[in-house]
Amino acid sequence: MNLATAHSLKPLRIGSLELDFPVVQAALSGYSDTAMRVIARRLGASYTLCEVMLDYFIMQVKDRPRNSHLMHVADEEHPVAGQLMGAEPEQFGPAAQKLVEKGFDVIDVNFGCPVKKVLGRCRGGFHLSQPEVALEIVSRVRDAVPAHIPVTLKMRRGIDDSAKSREKFFEIFDGAYQRGVAAITVHGRTVLQRYDGPSRWEFLRELKSYAGERVILGSGDLFNAQACLDMMEYTGVDGVTAARGCIGNPWIFRQARALAAGLPMPAPPTLREQRDVIAEHYRLAEELYGVERCIPTMRKFGIKYSQLHPQHAEVRADFGMVKVAGGWRDVLAKWYSVDGPGVHPAVEEPNPLASAE
Repeated sequence: MNLATAHSLKPLRIGSLELDFPVVQAALSGYSDTAMRVIARRLGASYTLCEVMLDYFIMQVKDRPRNSHLMHVADEEHPVAGQLMGAEPEQFGPAAQKLVEKGFDVIDVNFGCPVKKVLGRCRGGFHLSQPEVALEIVSRVRDAVPAHIPVTLKMRRGIDDSAKSREKFFEIFDGAYQRGVAAITVHGRTVLQRYDGPSRWEFLRELKSYAGERVILGSGDLFNAQACLDMMEYTGVDGVTAARGCIGNPWIFRQARALAAGLPMPAPPTLREQRDVIAEHYRLAEELYGVERCIPTMRKFGIKYSQLHPQHAEVRADFGMVKVAGGWRDVLAKWYSVDGPGVHPAVEEPNPLASAE
C-alpha cells in the first residue's frame, strides 16, 4: 500500500540543528562507522548516527590507532550524533562529554536495544522497565553537555504490550522532554518483539497526535524509500530513521528525496554506479581500519550491496569469500565491470500498514 505520491515535507529541527530533509540514517551496531555515514551523507541522508558505544568503554578506550575508528568524525559528515548505551547513570555524563570533545554534534541515548545480552546487563531497552533510572540518565547527559548540543533518545514502544509497560513508556517519554530532550526516535515494536512481526505504525500515529509539537522520529520496517514517506504520511511523525533498509542501499536517501519532490521512483543504481560507490566505501574503510582490518567489515557490507545486483546470490557468495584486498577487487571486476541495470532489493518483511487498515 502506497500512501504517498508527492509530499511537502518540512525541514527537521533537532534542537539547534535544522536538517533540510527528514529522512536520516539510524545508529546501526556493527555498521554505521564513519565510512558508511559518509556514503549515506553523499547520497542524500541529512544526518547520521554512529553505531552505539558503551559509556564505560568510551571512558576507558585509549587513543591508539587500533581504536581510532570508534570515535572518528569526518569533516564532511556533520551533523552527526554519537549514541550512548550503558547501565549506571553516573557513567553517562562523562561519556557524553567525551563524545562532544571528539566532535559529535548530538548525543543520542539508547533505550531501545532489544538484544538479550544487552538486556541481561541492564542496558538499552531494559531502561524502559525503570523510568526513575532512565530519567536520571537523561538528566545527567543533559547537564553534562553544552546547551547548544541537542540530546535525543531512542526508544521502543515499551517492554511488551502490557498496560504497565505502556504507562512506563509515557512516563519516560514525557519526563525526557521535560528534562530538555530535543527529539525522541520511537521504534514501533516492543523490546520483547525484537525484530519479529510488523512495526506498529498506528502506535506512532497515536503518539504523534499526543505529543503535539514535540519532535518525534519514527522507526521500524523502512526498507525502501516509499516506506519512509508512507510512515511520515500515515503517522505524522516529524522524520524517520532508516536502519536495516539502508545497509547496502544508501541510495534509499536519494530516492526518498526524489519521491518527496513529486518525481517518479528513481531506477535502481546501475552496476557502474554500484561499483563506484562500493569501491569508494572500501577506500574509506581502508583509511579507517587499515588494509587488513577493513576486510571483515567490508565483507558484510559487500553481502548487503549484492542485493542490488541482478545476480545477487552469486555476487553475495563471492563477497562472502573475500579474505584479502585483491579478492575484493576481483569481485568488482567480475560482477561490476560491465554496466547494466540494477534491481531494487527484495522486501520480505510484513507490510506494517496491514494491521493499521
